[in-house]
Amino acid sequence: MFKTKLSESRTSGELNTSKFMDRHVGAIAALILISLLSSLSGTPFDHTISNGWEGFLWGLADPVISLNCLVGIVAIGLLSSVFIRGAAIAGCFVVATVLGIVIHIFQLDLPGTEIAIAISTIVFGTMLMMPNQLNFLVLALVGISAGLFQGYANAESIIGAGMISVAAYILGITLTLFAVAISAREIGVAMGMGEINRTLPWKMSLAGFALCAIGIVFLSNSLI
Repeated sequence: MFKTKLSESRTSGELNTSKFMDRHVGAIAALILISLLSSLSGTPFDHTISNGWEGFLWGLADPVISLNCLVGIVAIGLLSSVFIRGAAIAGCFVVATVLGIVIHIFQLDLPGTEIAIAISTIVFGTMLMMPNQLNFLVLALVGISAGLFQGYANAESIIGAGMISVAAYILGITLTLFAVAISAREIGVAMGMGEINRTLPWKMSLAGFALCAIGIVFLSNSLI
C-alpha cells in the first residue's frame, strides 16, 4: 500500500515537472517565433520613444524582436542551469545589459558591437555542446561581456529620450531579460543540465549547433 502511494506520488511529481517544462519550452518557442516573424516582416528596429509608456513597451519588446539578442539570453539561461547558484550568472548578464545601455546613453564608445554579439553567440553555442567543461567564472565573464554589448546595441532606440522614458525602457528590458533567462534556466534544470556527469541530452546539443549557426550568420553579415 505504502509503495503504491509512493509510486503514484512520484509519477504525479514527474508529470507536474513535465508540464512545467513544457510551458517554459512553449513560451521560449513563441518568443523565438515572434523574433523570426519580426525579422522577416521588416519590423522597424530603429524607433523613437516619446513617453514613458512607449519606453516600457519597447523595453519589453526589444530583447524579443532582435533574434541575435534573444538567443544570447536563452543560452545564458540554459548554461546557468549547470551550476547550483547559476541564477547569479543570469543576474550578472542582466545587470551588464543595463550597464551597456547606460554606457551608450553617456555616449561612451563601445566598438564592434554587432561582431561581439555574434561571437558571444558562437561561444555560447560551443559551451552548450560541452557542459562538462564549463567554469563558473568563465561563463560569468562571457555573460557580462555579452550583456554589455547587447545593452549597448539596444540603447540605440532611446538616444535623445527623456529620463522617464529611459527609466521605463530599462524597467521593461530588465523584466523581459529576467523572465526569458530564468525560464531557459528552468528548462535546463528539468532536462538534467544541472547533473554535470550526466550525458548531455541531444536536444541541448542541437541547441548548441543552432546557436553556433545563428552566430556565424550574424558574424558574416556584420563583416560584409
